[in-house]
Amino acid sequence: MNETDRLRIDKWLWFARVVKTRSAAAKLCEDGSVRLNGAKVEQAHKPVRPGDVLTVALAGRVKVLKVVALAERRGPYSEAQHIYEDLSPEPLRFDPPSPIVERDPGSGRPTKAERRETDRLKGWDD
Repeated sequence: MNETDRLRIDKWLWFARVVKTRSAAAKLCEDGSVRLNGAKVEQAHKPVRPGDVLTVALAGRVKVLKVVALAERRGPYSEAQHIYEDLSPEPLRFDPPSPIVERDPGSGRPTKAERRETDRLKGWDD
């Protein structure tokens, strides 16, 4: 293919292995989950060319892909990696909260250890 050629956006997404089926790619376009150079794509037949930037909202993530080349077929993943450049931002990572939360004695619900100590003082552990 020449660089002046065009390829349907749904075909390109399928060739690039962004989605599993071409109909899934078409559905993404029709749902408004794809942007081409910042403009929302509502039709799967919109053409893409090398140099275009696609923004795809997929499974709770956002992928930003720059079209580097047009493919002639849907090949293995190793070939698909060569037709785009991934410009996606790094996912946000949050440090999980500490599992041990310190609290002042006597405030809030007693811990299991405190309940056992209370039971021992009352003589219920016999």
